[in-house]
Amino acid sequence: MRRATTLALATGAALLTRRALRRRIGASPLWPLPALEHPISGHGARRSTVALRLTVTERTEPAEGVVRLRLEALDGADLPAWEPGAHLDLVLPSGLVRQYSLCGDPADRTSYTIATRLIADGRGGSREVHEQLQEAVELSVRGPRNRFPLVASPSYVFVAGGIGITPVLPMIRAVEAAGVPWRLLYGGRSRAAMPFLDEIEGFGARVSVVAEDESGLPDLAAFLAACPADAAVYCCGPEPLMDAVAAVLGPGRLPHLERFAPGAASTGAGFEVELRRSGRTLAVPADRTLLSVLRAEVPGISYSCEQGFCGTCQQRVIEGEMDHRDELLTDAEREDSLLVCVSRSRGGRLVLDL
Repeated sequence: MRRATTLALATGAALLTRRALRRRIGASPLWPLPALEHPISGHGARRSTVALRLTVTERTEPAEGVVRLRLEALDGADLPAWEPGAHLDLVLPSGLVRQYSLCGDPADRTSYTIATRLIADGRGGSREVHEQLQEAVELSVRGPRNRFPLVASPSYVFVAGGIGITPVLPMIRAVEAAGVPWRLLYGGRSRAAMPFLDEIEGFGARVSVVAEDESGLPDLAAFLAACPADAAVYCCGPEPLMDAVAAVLGPGRLPHLERFAPGAASTGAGFEVELRRSGRTLAVPADRTLLSVLRAEVPGISYSCEQGFCGTCQQRVIEGEMDHRDELLTDAEREDSLLVCVSRSRGGRLVLDL
């Protein structure tokens, strides 16, 4: 009797998960981002998103150079719900804003779990996390937000490199619970540097682990060729890995990618920008960002990540053809605004509501 009850519960959970996955495809952006009836980002969404005050309740090191943090509300209240692929915007003690994928259990409303690798030559965010975010430290968090949603599919193929396993892990747990076929290629410099390896290898033959110091680089072409043609392909990891996956699949089959680095250079051909309210016209040289020019003229202009992710620097465009280079705005938002930290003009003059 107990066995029958357990099987019934498991079957019911799997059916619910499958239905949730089907609903998700109609409610979430795919890659690249399409227009949404109700934007998940931009000023409209941020006005309805209150920053959370969380505290670090647990700090562990699941791999060499990787820190995992458990975050809980100061008052013990339940946290906003999230789904696989979501991330948080962490406001670090210095004021830097950095994005980290959630890698815990979406059913756990009492805490969030994130993990980050120390990037020695990065811009300082990962070092601040590693050096300053100890247990009992409080910090502000925005989100969760999801631009890497798990869409409904008859099967899945996951490719993760190093710390790129963090958004993929909750996806694997979800599709496994739903009974949907999947495969994973997980690569890294060494086994010691690959977080969550024990859990990943516990899934058995569906997982291919490739440590570079043992086997060299993974054979993406062979791995993807052996996967179902109708599978949804998800990839997160270093830029060369994601570019290689896209190249192997070809233009007719786009992978779902998670990037926390600009997808394009924020410099380019020079142009002019008119500030309509002040009546000033400024030149934006080819080797400078629009934000850097605006900061000299408008010292109080808001900005944070300088990578096109947080949306703090979004400005309304009155006239001009925009060259969007962010990874945040929806198509609807891009009709009349841009993120000045990375985006530019396609030619001629932009007129901003400044």
